[in-house]
Amino acid sequence: MFGFLKNKLKKSVDALAEKAEKEQHETSEENGQAEDKPMEKKGFFRKIKEKEFSGKEIDDFFASVETELMQANLALEVIDYLKNGLKSELAGKPVKRNDAKKVIRDTFEKILLEIVSQKGASIPEIIKRFRKEGRPATILFLGYNGSGKTTTIAKICSLLMKDGIKPVLAAADTFRAASIEQLEVHGNRLGLKVVKHKYGADPAAVIFDARKHAESKKLDVVMADSAGRMHTNVNLMDELKKIVRVNKPDMKVLVVDSLTGNDVVSQVRTYSEEIGIDGIVLTKMDVNEKGGSILSACYVSKKPILYIGTGQEYKCIEEFKPESFVKNLLGD
Repeated sequence: MFGFLKNKLKKSVDALAEKAEKEQHETSEENGQAEDKPMEKKGFFRKIKEKEFSGKEIDDFFASVETELMQANLALEVIDYLKNGLKSELAGKPVKRNDAKKVIRDTFEKILLEIVSQKGASIPEIIKRFRKEGRPATILFLGYNGSGKTTTIAKICSLLMKDGIKPVLAAADTFRAASIEQLEVHGNRLGLKVVKHKYGADPAAVIFDARKHAESKKLDVVMADSAGRMHTNVNLMDELKKIVRVNKPDMKVLVVDSLTGNDVVSQVRTYSEEIGIDGIVLTKMDVNEKGGSILSACYVSKKPILYIGTGQEYKCIEEFKPESFVKNLLGD
């Protein structure tokens, strides 16, 4: 997983470290005779053992690798953030020759963690918070058709049920043919009630009824599916805004197909600005060698990645852990 991005980041760390070591070695050769001058030893050794990167050097370096990083689905904004972060941490500061690779790697790790460590509550935390208040939570799932939204809802329900949480499903995608039946298949497999209306019905009313059902049956959470036409579709956005206005969901989760490349950025930005989101799930990560979509989604939304989907089975979903993700990217 993430092999392509991992390779590009490793090459970047190695290239910067090699640059520092090469220049220090050349300085050592040019000043070889200085070892015979005891009075100059202190200054000489400081010079050949340390390297100070200039802001221009870091700019030039990123200009040389920008295309490759973009090929790993890193948004240009993320590349600029990495570049400016390295300049802030390294430019004008001496780096010891033997420590160059470690210092550069640690700096990359620090900046990458800043990007992916976004604050926000998890789905179980939201549910348990409202359980204490004696009412079910409502979680609205958003996303484009084909992103794996409905399957993701089922996977998360399966996880929640293992912790004793009782969900109900709301079939609020009343637009797409077979969407209600698809959700019902998952409901039957998991033994969950699916609240539904006819196709063409008001999706806000479906979720409203699901909430009433959850309250009457003392269930813990309404997991609401929604229509997923193109994120640029004005009618869809108006429909989603109505759902939010009527039902006031406690959490809005955007499900994104990680294989859509740099379109991840436009999807995340549009849903964030038009509807507002509280967290993201990225699907199909098991076949995603690039991995830059995680960094791009976090940076653009300033919201946490909640889960990553790693296959079709219910067990194929993982809680996203920023530290593990970054260490994996920069690992040997």
